[in-house]
Amino acid sequence: MQNNPPKPLLQALSGRRTSVPPIWLMRQAGRYLPEYRAVRSKAKDFLELCYTPELAAEVTIQPIRRFGFDGAIIFADILLIPHALGSDLWFEYGHGPRLSPIKREQDVRALRDPAEIHGTLQPVYETIGIVAEELSCDTALIGFAGGPWTVATYMIAGKGVPNQGPALRFMEDQPSAFENLIKLLEEATINYLLAQIKAGAEVIKIFDSWAGSLPDKDFKRVAIEPVKRIIRALNIRHPEVPVIAFPRGAGKKYVEYTRLTKASCIALDDSIEPGWAAAQIQTERCVQGNLAPRHLVTGGQKLVDQTNRIAEAFSNGPHVFNLGHGITPDACPENVERLVEIIRSRVST
Repeated sequence: MQNNPPKPLLQALSGRRTSVPPIWLMRQAGRYLPEYRAVRSKAKDFLELCYTPELAAEVTIQPIRRFGFDGAIIFADILLIPHALGSDLWFEYGHGPRLSPIKREQDVRALRDPAEIHGTLQPVYETIGIVAEELSCDTALIGFAGGPWTVATYMIAGKGVPNQGPALRFMEDQPSAFENLIKLLEEATINYLLAQIKAGAEVIKIFDSWAGSLPDKDFKRVAIEPVKRIIRALNIRHPEVPVIAFPRGAGKKYVEYTRLTKASCIALDDSIEPGWAAAQIQTERCVQGNLAPRHLVTGGQKLVDQTNRIAEAFSNGPHVFNLGHGITPDACPENVERLVEIIRSRVST
């Protein structure tokens, strides 16, 4: 039997420099695609879409069919964990997620045991199984979860807020309740990600989208240490599965985050200068990133120039091309196609 060569994304995440960087994009399945909007219309709301395996699998695969990305990230949401823990969760069109807010220790105690989340999340595992069967031998399947701090910010505020003031105040005013919430989310995240791997995920990504909102004095304790423990738990059970970690907004703290979490790959937001990251981070780990999403809206020569600038800066080491944050709904599919063409034309020795 002929063995297939390693998937390009897995090669880069193992620390190998590849002649052409593998590419996938955060939020690559979404409203900018007409085929996504067609499937979305079949579900009564966003949660139903996430929890209907056939529909979630279809929107996961759509961008792979259209663009041929090297990674397919499962269609779900980071707030499915709080939902599985017993929080009310709904999505308001034009306003995003809403949850029953955590206000006190009793609210934390009322959440379910992290071992009991799998009943609610079973549709996600079924989606992974469907996608794993349908992907080509070159495309890696990515599972994901939110970092405990980021998930906690939504749970405490009951919605997304720009400065994370409610979560920061809760952390200062009710430290015991806050620590218990983070520990509970850490355990639930480990359980969730292990189940995703069992279902067929080949790569894991941890989105800590609000890491940059933490004060320096709290960054290690709240952003680094929980993710470090999650990665360690995954590595013990599945050392073959790489983990990408994304502490958006961490700035120069990316260096400490890289060193301490021991993630296989560090995803960079678009505020990070690629040359700096190549010198400070890529010498130790694969890096992922970090084109500004606005270039997929505006396109043109700036898209070409910025894509080549990033790819060139990271050309001497392992690199996964991606955005510095997710694709926006107003992105142009033709610009995404052009981006893939630019990257795939970059063959180096």
